Amino acid sequence: MFDVLLSIAISFTVTFLAIPVIITVAERKKLFDIPDERKIHEMPIPSLGGLGIFAGFILACLVAIQFQKSNEMQYFLAAAFVIFFLGLKDDILVISPIKKFIGQVLAAFLIIYKGGVQLTSMHGFMGIHELPESFSLLLTYFTVIVIINSFNLIDGIDGLAGSLGLMTSIIFGFYFLQNNMIGYAILAFSLAGSVAAFLIFNFQPAKVFMGDTGSLLIGLITSILAVKFIDAANATDVAYPLIASPALAFTILMIPLLDTLRVFGIRIINRRSPFSPDRNHIHHLLLDRGLSHRTITLSLVAVNLLFVVVAYSMRNFGCTWIILGVIGFFFTGIAALYYTRPQPRLFVARSVEKDIKEKGTTKIVPLTKDTILEHKN
Repeated sequence: MFDVLLSIAISFTVTFLAIPVIITVAERKKLFDIPDERKIHEMPIPSLGGLGIFAGFILACLVAIQFQKSNEMQYFLAAAFVIFFLGLKDDILVISPIKKFIGQVLAAFLIIYKGGVQLTSMHGFMGIHELPESFSLLLTYFTVIVIINSFNLIDGIDGLAGSLGLMTSIIFGFYFLQNNMIGYAILAFSLAGSVAAFLIFNFQPAKVFMGDTGSLLIGLITSILAVKFIDAANATDVAYPLIASPALAFTILMIPLLDTLRVFGIRIINRRSPFSPDRNHIHHLLLDRGLSHRTITLSLVAVNLLFVVVAYSMRNFGCTWIILGVIGFFFTGIAALYYTRPQPRLFVARSVEKDIKEKGTTKIVPLTKDTILEHKN
């Protein structure tokens, strides 16, 4: 328990002290996330907050983890270094999606082949239990890469990716702590401490963004915790076994996972790259309703937590029904947002009133701030 508390203290303190320094350096070196037509922020904001998250996380792990008892942890940290340099290069220079994907596969290789993290069973989902070795490896690779990208893609508004990462790491961390899996508990709480310190500077109005350096790291560590949770919760020798652990892990990650798979599907249907940018994420739909970043973040985390509680209370129903129920409710909510989103108001432009009288024609344009200012001037 002492090692866990130590990891929280170190990770939080290091990140909290590092972020202001990173902001100052980024401002002096002009290392900003520049707003454009797709991005939501209006002012250039430093985007290297992930450096602070990584510094606090890695130092806490190196100090608190007893590597002689948890040999696999060295490979998890090696994968974290791969993701760190991948994200840092993308934040500073921008790399192509294919290079980013190759780096993620390399990180997945380290945690699967060297770290021994692997999905070997579906635990009854759709009637499937033990998996063939080849399919097991493919499924694990797919799971790890999707989770990594889900946190990368959900990082679209102030505080959202960090808050979801904090929630998931705390839930997984407490479970591993209860089962005396101290190495994994330290891994989870080291991430939680770093992200908690970062969120102090990232909640609206954000002073710094985590960038790909931070979001990819959160996704990587969460994927390790999720896959290990699925495997450990169904073991017979743990203190607190859980029925339907895949469904519980899926529910804990439901917001980033389902939103990412939904957006990927939309892009593929439209014959675009799954990694191409757009404004189809759930936070974009909520922003279009006029909600603030803070309101959206807190609402999505609260909804996610509510579904976790419901899934836990219904775990005896089995994986299949829980997962299908979560998917059904999620897409029902998305459909409601789509079909009830506000429509732009229309008006007859004053500049063409003369033409209307003379020619009997009309010109309908959307009512926006730009058009109002234009016609006032």
